[in-house]
Amino acid sequence: MGEEVSQQEFTRADRTRHREKVRRNLDVFARMLRESRFEAADPMTGLEVELNLIDNAGDPALRNDEVLSAIADPDFQTELGQFNLEINVPPRRLADRGLTRFEEGLRESLNRAEAKAAELDTRLVMVGILPTLAEGHMGPDALSNNPRYHLLSDQILAARGEDIVIDISGVERLVTSADSIVPEAACTSTQLHIQVSPEDFAPYWNASQAIAGIQLAVGANSAFLLGRELWRETRIPLFEQATDTRSEELKVQGVRPRVWFGERWATSIFDLFEENVRYFPALLPVTEDDDPLAELEAGRTPSLSELRLHNGTIYRWNRPVYDVVDDRPHLRVENRVLAAGPTVVDTMANAAFYFGLTRALAEDERPLWSRMSFSAAEENFHAAAKLGIDAQVYWPGVGQVEATELVLRRLLPLAREGLTAWGVDPQESDRYLGIIEQRCLTGVTGASWYVDRVRRSQDQGATRADALRGVLLDYAERMQTNDPVHTWD
Repeated sequence: MGEEVSQQEFTRADRTRHREKVRRNLDVFARMLRESRFEAADPMTGLEVELNLIDNAGDPALRNDEVLSAIADPDFQTELGQFNLEINVPPRRLADRGLTRFEEGLRESLNRAEAKAAELDTRLVMVGILPTLAEGHMGPDALSNNPRYHLLSDQILAARGEDIVIDISGVERLVTSADSIVPEAACTSTQLHIQVSPEDFAPYWNASQAIAGIQLAVGANSAFLLGRELWRETRIPLFEQATDTRSEELKVQGVRPRVWFGERWATSIFDLFEENVRYFPALLPVTEDDDPLAELEAGRTPSLSELRLHNGTIYRWNRPVYDVVDDRPHLRVENRVLAAGPTVVDTMANAAFYFGLTRALAEDERPLWSRMSFSAAEENFHAAAKLGIDAQVYWPGVGQVEATELVLRRLLPLAREGLTAWGVDPQESDRYLGIIEQRCLTGVTGASWYVDRVRRSQDQGATRADALRGVLLDYAERMQTNDPVHTWD
């Protein structure tokens, strides 16, 4: 969720000083890009997974502090809600069985964590939105104890000037409000990272934007929120609304939202950081005393902490990342589109599809984004979030097409080519991409499986609440088998 922030109040002078420092950071960043000071010779990939906590009855367990203490593993960290955790999987290269090693490492870590959580009568679940969340879990008391989260909540509510309203129309409709950003905690995701050079950033980011809707179609896993069946990937509208700092009047004026798909293809990573500074006021105007230009001219790597903190409060679905490891700067594309789960192998299938397809498109001699409008990519994104595996999308040279047909006929072969370019063994590619293929052939994703099971349970006389809880407990058991979701029935 980002760096620790301790300061709880900000003056007008704090905000002015912070704005000036962010702009100075931006100038230094531009100079670093010109001078090619970035580590990218042997790029790494990364993976983060956000988890939900439930008790033995399937209800949310607001116990992340206790569970983290019991797990005692620095790879596990707190998240926004007390019913959330996050695991940061160590980065690795995809060559030499990298995808399989990701899977093995994630499974081992989750198995150990699950054993510790069980001692507290708590279970870990990978699902985009916990289906048993209720209105009573949406108050400020459900925020994690980290001061950053309470401060961020206060700042978003102050900027908005009124309670947050959630209004989502899907299969059913949900209208509710909240006096904190806890609804954001309902959204748990898988975050995929690709390390890139400055010159490769724009092609990889553009490719990530272009396929975001396809990722949602084949990976949807959050159909229910507060008892309502909504979109197949309800995380998307929920996250867009839960951190919206705009009043209704500002929306009408065209002020940009902080959860943002964007508005144009990028030509450089600088485009996105410059947009951050130009369009968005700081939510957390914490300013350090260092001088980034002096650091650079002294031969050290500037942290650019203000620029990075500001970037962390602008929630692009594909986020630009500047980071420093062992005094070496690097750049990443952080893909934040997908829900967590249903299983580890499903998660790795989603990752393989993303890593392979983005590389193939980024290295294509005729860029996809030269033939596709940015607005078409955004329309695909929301259509797939709403309909999931049943969505129709637009694709250059094809027109409107079923997402499953597009994946089977065109995109899976491209993803295989991309994985080969990463150095992934063909058998490994076949295993993970075969899961995506079978989802398309069977029409089964985490979301569609869950909806079907809940409807069946209700047809047999269960209430919606009992059906959601019972199916969640079944889901949690099946998650432990690591059998891909398309095989569950």
